[in-house]
Parts: sequence; structure tokens; C-alpha cells
Amino acid sequence: RSLHNKRLYLAVFAAVLGNFSFGFALVYPSPVIPALEAHPSPALRLDQYTASWFGSVFTLGAAAGGLSAMLLNDRLGRKLSIMFSALPSAVGYALMAGAQGIGMLLLGRVLTGYAGGVTSASIPVYISEISHPGVRGMLGACPQIMAVLGSLVLYALGKYLGWRWLAVAGEVPVLAMIVLLCFMPNSPRFLLSQGKDDEALGSLCWLRGRDTDYAREYEQIKDSVRKQNRRVSCAEIKDPFIYKPILIAVGMRFLQQLSGVTCVLVYLQSIFKKTSVILKPEYDAALVGLVRLFSVAIAALSMDKAGRKILLFVSAGVMLVSNLTMGLYIHFVPASQNGTIANKTLVSSANLPAEPTNYITLIPLLATMFFIMGYAMGWGPITWLLMSEILPLKARGVASGLCVVVSWLTAFTLTRFFLLVVEAFGLEVPFLFFAVICAANILFTGCCVPETKGRSLEQIEAFFRTGRRSFMR
Repeated sequence: RSLHNKRLYLAVFAAVLGNFSFGFALVYPSPVIPALEAHPSPALRLDQYTASWFGSVFTLGAAAGGLSAMLLNDRLGRKLSIMFSALPSAVGYALMAGAQGIGMLLLGRVLTGYAGGVTSASIPVYISEISHPGVRGMLGACPQIMAVLGSLVLYALGKYLGWRWLAVAGEVPVLAMIVLLCFMPNSPRFLLSQGKDDEALGSLCWLRGRDTDYAREYEQIKDSVRKQNRRVSCAEIKDPFIYKPILIAVGMRFLQQLSGVTCVLVYLQSIFKKTSVILKPEYDAALVGLVRLFSVAIAALSMDKAGRKILLFVSAGVMLVSNLTMGLYIHFVPASQNGTIANKTLVSSANLPAEPTNYITLIPLLATMFFIMGYAMGWGPITWLLMSEILPLKARGVASGLCVVVSWLTAFTLTRFFLLVVEAFGLEVPFLFFAVICAANILFTGCCVPETKGRSLEQIEAFFRTGRRSFMR
């Protein structure tokens, strides 16, 4: 019955509204950059240089948010950290809605990015700590589902609303999140780490229901917390129990961003404008968003059945083929047909067909759809879930923040220079680079990532502490 307690799902829903806002804010530049590039006011008009900053500065704010979450998670707790993120998010959207110059737009992007960094580090940890092992995989995918849904809503609203009203719409999930979280409990594990035993027992009872054996689970959690009642010290970092899961989590976040997903999402319409496709770029973006939502929903339903590793293998394989297809298409189809001004093709003009055919011009759309599908089935939701599962409790707050910092600094570097690389070398270069990274993802999954399907957080910690695989059976 603990798997069907509606209160647990309500608490998860309240938290992942922060991910909805994050997904909304992340892809905000996709419809806005084309609009601002043609804006009549010079104070708001974007050129190539300012557009790259507008797209990338969000990730710089997210890195700062992840850095502060290293302290907030352990000082305020997971729930209050999520609630705290509502303030910079609301101010950031307000700045963008009323922007009178590029400076206000950039500051708004930084603040919404900062809020996204805090929620990225706090929400997965909060969900993993309140979830029952039987549904932790499914609930652990909810942050990614809501982030995808937020992006899809942004793409859909972008066809009907101006860029100022899009920012106003972003305020709605932020306000709903903070209201709902006022009535939700804090994580039992965090409360126990703060010595609030009675409050922790009440929180677990609320999350599981009085007619369940929550007292037994409470004792298991309490015993685990008692063994890790101190914060991690510099000397303990050398312990494999501490550094191995941290390196795995950080490595996954680093490789996830190097696969190019943030660049594709942020510059989606710009990429489609550089390739001739049958549909308009804004419709292509919405279609890709739908595919992404469908794929991450499949991952959520199959994660607790198929397992984490098999989905990671399939995900990386699909992304590898998609990026390779996109890169080769752009390289061999001439600029006059694919619309890539900066593309430098090696194909002789004598061998080029006179007119593009419809099925050829569908390749960029299909490749992007499969790339997003592959990402959403594995390397999107599972990297966040595994981060919250494998990190030891005593280092979970700090280490989750470190993962977010590494993730978004990597994303900032890629999004900052993506348009500049395209301008200098052609659009195929970044996609071929992303394909190489996806091949590395496959190797990393096979060599380093443990299978955590159906295991409690205490069993996963015991595995890293002793190295005995019997704990994972």
C-alpha cells in the first residue's frame, strides 16, 4: 500500500514544478532569439555575439545555483532549498518581461538559471529520499518529465505569445510550486541528520500512510543516518566509499552535457533555420518537444523493470547514430540546399543535384527527433536519478551541488561557443564531436555505472562501502 499512497505523489508533484519552470526557462531563447534578432529597437536587438550570450548565460547562472546548493541542501534542507529557488526565478522572469535593454534580459536569464541550478541539485535528492524503493525509478524520472513538459509548453506558447508574455507565463509554475511545498514534509533522512527524530517519523508516516510498516523503514533509515552523522571531511574523500560514487555521478553529468543536448535545445529553432526542412522551425521545435516528452515517459515506466544500465546503453547508441547522421548530412549536402551559410562542403558542385528532394530535407528533423528521443530515454532522466541514488548521505548535499556545477559549467562552455564554432567551421563540426562523446558514454556505462534497480539507498551505500555485489542482489 505504501506504493499507492497519494500523499507521496503529491509531494513529488509539488517539488517537480520547479523542474517545469527550469525546462521552460532553459529553452526560452529558442523562439525569443529569432524574434529579438529582428527587433526594431537597437537596445533589444540581438546580433551573433549577444545571441550567444543570451543563450549561454543561463547555464552560468545554473552553475552558480549548483554551487550555492552545496551549502543550502545541508543547511536549509532539500525542501526549503527548492522553495528558496522561487525568489530568483520570479525576479528573473519579471526582469525579462519588462526588459528595456539587453542587460535586463541577460540578468533575467542569469537569475532563472541560478534558480534552475538550485532545483537541479535539490529536487532529485528530495525525491530519492522520500520515495519508496519500489517506485523510486519512476518518481526519479519525474523531474526530467516535468522539465520536458515545461520546454514543450514554451515551444507551444511561443507560437502564440510574444517574448514578454512568455516570461510572464513562466511565473505561474513558480508561484504554484511555493504554495504547494508549504504543505509538504521535509525529507526524513535530512530530519534525522538534524536530530529531529520525532519530526522525521511523522514525515515518513505522512509519506507512506499509517497502515503501512513505516516504522521498520524508519529504523533502517535511522541506522544508516547514525553511521553517517558527521559531515564528510577532507581525509574521508580518499575513502572509495566516498570518492567512487562522486566520480561516477560527476562523470555522468559531464558526459551528459558534452553529448550536446543543451546546445540542441537552446538553439533548436536556429539549427532548423540553418537546414531546409518541410515544416517551419517553430513547428519542428514543438514536434521535437512532443517526441522528448513521449520518450521520457517510456523511460519512467520501464526504469524499474528494464533497469538503469540497459536504458543508458540504448540511449547512448541512439544519440550516437543521430549525431553522426546529422553531421554527415550537413557535411555532404551543399549549403545552397541545406541553408547552412557557414557550412564548408567537400562535395564537388558538378556532382550536386539541382534541387533538394523532400525526403532528404526531412533528415535534420528526423535526426534531431531521434537524438532527443535517445537522450530522454536514458541519459536525460537516469543521470539525475543515479546522482541522487549512489551519493553517500554524508556527502549528498555537497556532492549533488558539485555535480550541478560541473554539469552547467560544461553546458555554458558549449552553448557560449556553439554559434561561434558553427560560424567559423560549419554546423557539422559540433555534431560530429557530439557523436564521439556518445561513443564514450557507452564505454563509461559499461565500465563504471552500477545497476541500482530495486535497491534501497542503504543497500547501494553498502555496495560502495564494502565492494560486495551481494548487497545489490
